[in-house]
Amino acid sequence: MLITGEENIKRYRLFVLKSALELEVKTGMKVSRGQTAYARIKNEFNLKGNKQKVLDQFIKMHDLT
Repeated sequence: MLITGEENIKRYRLFVLKSALELEVKTGMKVSRGQTAYARIKNEFNLKGNKQKVLDQFIKMHDLT
């Protein structure tokens, strides 16, 4: 699959962040060697709370189902 267009790339990035945070919530596993998805999402979108609350807010904010 080829993802083209700026909006599609942005949407895919949000989907990847959501998927990475779901893994962190369910397994405690960090997906990247740098910052966790939890830290990235909290900093970038100014969300507060634990991992599950941040995930719920992020999904609701971007309508990622």
